[in-house]
Amino acid sequence: MDELHQQFFENLRQNYPDLTNYDLRLCAYLKLGFNSKEIANMLNIMPSSIYISRSRLRKKLNLDSESDLHGFLNSI
Repeated sequence: MDELHQQFFENLRQNYPDLTNYDLRLCAYLKLGFNSKEIANMLNIMPSSIYISRSRLRKKLNLDSESDLHGFLNSI
């Protein structure tokens, strides 16, 4: 994943240095268009955990709760 979207990850790390590896992986899955249930299945966790992670990610990216996270990540 890192090799395919190297520039994307570099931009995220440079603009948002507080993102963890888990945050970066979540960003990649969201950029690829996976929904919360699909991501939860891949990571073998509950979908509610993904909803919480998405909320925390929005805070770290300085987005409000109404912002389109997928659209924002595609613009990076």
